[in-house]
Amino acid sequence: MRALPKHLRPRWRYFGVEIETRPDARIDRRAFQAALWDAARGLLGDPGSADCDLTVVRFRFDRETGGMGTAIVRVRRKEISRGRAALACVRAVDGQPVGLAIRGTSGTIRACADKHCRDHRGRSDTPSGPGAERSVRLPAADGSTTDRPAVGKPGGRVDVRTDEGFVGATILDLGPDSDSKFDLDSESSSDPDSE
Repeated sequence: MRALPKHLRPRWRYFGVEIETRPDARIDRRAFQAALWDAARGLLGDPGSADCDLTVVRFRFDRETGGMGTAIVRVRRKEISRGRAALACVRAVDGQPVGLAIRGTSGTIRACADKHCRDHRGRSDTPSGPGAERSVRLPAADGSTTDRPAVGKPGGRVDVRTDEGFVGATILDLGPDSDSKFDLDSESSSDPDSE
């Protein structure tokens, strides 16, 4: 069988997707792909989902990153806006709530990986980078304070473990003595004055 001429081959675009969930969650590529297909089929129907042809090309999610990961998702060139809408409909993967952010669109996998898929594993020379676990002091209901384990994330965010699960907080929520415990990635902060 002969290959199709170049002008008849499907054209693809690639989304750089950032994945964020609870620090103790486990997500694999197969479950993420299934959640993506279910969201596309629920929003666009079977014909629209087939037109978009959303496929996970690369996937990285490590527990050491504190619930952060990246993925590269392939979509047909003429279906970019519908593909973005389908990605926005993904709320949970394997029963774990997730937040997805599309960091950008590229024409090749390599360009997408270089430009839009940041590495959340932290730097090896800073043991307290994103994903590092430290303890923070929180006030209890009776007025006393208790030490709670917390996981640092980029952008000055922290997930603090409580009896009921995890609670999201920022360094400012935890008090002035907490920012020295977390050496968070300042590059991902949205503050324009930090550069």
